[in-house]
Amino acid sequence: MSDKKDRDPWTEGEGVTAGGDSSQVPAGEDAATLRERQRLAQVEMMDHWIGGVLTEQRRTRRWKLFFRFSFLLLFLTLVALVAWAVLRVPMETPSNEEHLGVVRVDGVISRESPANADRIIEGIQAAWDAESSVALVVDIDSPGGSPVQSQRIYDELMRLRDSGDKPIIAVIEDIGASGAYYIASAADEIVAAPASLVGSIGVIYSSFGLEGAIERLGVERRVFTAGENKAFLDPFTTIKPEQREFWQGVLETTHRQFINDVKAGRGDRLSDDPRLFSGLVWTGEQAIDEGLVDRLGTIEDVLREQLGDDDPQLKDYTPAQDPFERLSRRFSDVAAEWLGVPQASSPVRYQLP
Repeated sequence: MSDKKDRDPWTEGEGVTAGGDSSQVPAGEDAATLRERQRLAQVEMMDHWIGGVLTEQRRTRRWKLFFRFSFLLLFLTLVALVAWAVLRVPMETPSNEEHLGVVRVDGVISRESPANADRIIEGIQAAWDAESSVALVVDIDSPGGSPVQSQRIYDELMRLRDSGDKPIIAVIEDIGASGAYYIASAADEIVAAPASLVGSIGVIYSSFGLEGAIERLGVERRVFTAGENKAFLDPFTTIKPEQREFWQGVLETTHRQFINDVKAGRGDRLSDDPRLFSGLVWTGEQAIDEGLVDRLGTIEDVLREQLGDDDPQLKDYTPAQDPFERLSRRFSDVAAEWLGVPQASSPVRYQLP
């Protein structure tokens, strides 16, 4: 029994008997055991070292793949942008060939959107100055937007219209409402499709009253102002009757500006319907009876009427959008929203809700 307990697995292999016969055990047993243990420790250490090297190599390889993929993605993005810049320009009508000069107003009208006054006015001026452009066509598909941006475009069209060099025609596609109709009213003629949405001559401001909600949640709103009415539009504070009356006056003044400019643009073509300036919207077919639209048609109809059926041409003078500028603007908007920085645009809108 004692022989089995004294058995050393480090020094006994298949050639060493369990009985521990001294003739079969090599001399210097303690030294051999120590060397074997050292060897095994070195092997284990080597395994750890090799494992670390392999892990580091895998990590390095992953980073190399990441950087290569990122570089490839950047390269493909640049190639796509260059291709877009080249291919986005259609086969334009030669400058000496008669054509319609088209400027497009697409989407919400605001300083931050593609349908901003600077861009639209630049296109209007280019189309107007082109000698071979027989007419300026403002192609509209917009629910409206900023009063200031709409007014600026309207004023520029009225200025050119008064010079009388060439006709200005507004063509309404799916929708030409509110601020978009404001722009259209400056044209010599408004053409719309039968199912187009037209009108919505009104002003809107919308918000929420959340003061009761934060009280129930036990949240304290801390706003520091200089001026008792500075934060009267804050949705977390109660608006006073005199503040409500004041703000309604601001909206009424803006609405009156809208009405006066539409009347100046359309003149006696407008009907006497009392609902005309109430903010209602009509179809293109209904809008004829209201005097908001001159006739039904499409941009193709206008093209043939102005240039005949023999291969009429149009040229888009809407300035191209810089993709990098759009990306940086979008990034700025997202960053401002994430940081809680208020946007600079007016809360008052000429826009269909």
